[in-house]
Amino acid sequence: MYLEHFGLKELPFSITADTAFFMNRAGHQDALNVMLVALRSGEGFIKVTGEVGVGKTLLCHKLIKTLTPEFAAAYIYNPYLNPEGLISALADELQVAYAETAGPNQILKAVTRRLTELHQAGRRVVLCLDEVQAMPIRTLEVLRLITNLETEKRKLVQVVLFGQPELDSLLEHPAVRQLKQRITFSYLLLPMNRIAVRAYVRHRLRVAGGRGPDLFSDSAVTALSRASKGIPRLINILSHKAMMAAFGEGDDRIRPRHVQAAIRDTLEAQQTRLRGLAAWMPNFHRWLFGAPLTGARR
Repeated sequence: MYLEHFGLKELPFSITADTAFFMNRAGHQDALNVMLVALRSGEGFIKVTGEVGVGKTLLCHKLIKTLTPEFAAAYIYNPYLNPEGLISALADELQVAYAETAGPNQILKAVTRRLTELHQAGRRVVLCLDEVQAMPIRTLEVLRLITNLETEKRKLVQVVLFGQPELDSLLEHPAVRQLKQRITFSYLLLPMNRIAVRAYVRHRLRVAGGRGPDLFSDSAVTALSRASKGIPRLINILSHKAMMAAFGEGDDRIRPRHVQAAIRDTLEAQQTRLRGLAAWMPNFHRWLFGAPLTGARR
């Protein structure tokens, strides 16, 4: 691999949600601050949305790691749970013991006792759910009922929902309108611009042990930003492949041709480029001929 060639200690562009690579940049840091303030103020539901690959799972892990000992965090990453599965998963996260033959009501009672114990010990429970846009409606309704558990002054459990933009459409369903009303803080994670992409690449290389001059040339970063549309996961994939291409040539710097090689080897980057071209063509046709393409959106 290219680690020794580029003077690195670990792979800088892994797509795993490693909080060591979390960058305090506008967007993710702002979202983290919003969540921390909301949780400390005792709010019931918080929602964070963003496109695929924009860094929601990393942000979720960073939140859990940042929480002080007064918080007890529960993390459920599988959205395809029925109501009974959600209750069991919450019990497991809170280390609640229950018999294998116990039914949902019995497990929920055990969970309630555990929540009360944690409250009496001065701890707040935060339940983080990932990919919530795929969660069944019935499960979301049970989630709302769980958050009904409260004392006279505060909720026994607070919930942070992470999901793709489709989550907003899901919350329009009449069956979960009460849950939607309880969302007091929302944050939309956006892709990065070119300046942020440059800072992101430098940050990850520095965390991975890089101490020398910029490995990515300015033009390579520009190509990377355009191809990835500022999506961190795609930036990671393309950067890793570009570094492999440069290593294969024995080059000590990543140049535009290496990024182009990575794009050709990455289907999502090719599709992103085609989507951008499709959006640009009607305007170009209008400029050239004074009229939009047939069927183009007006």
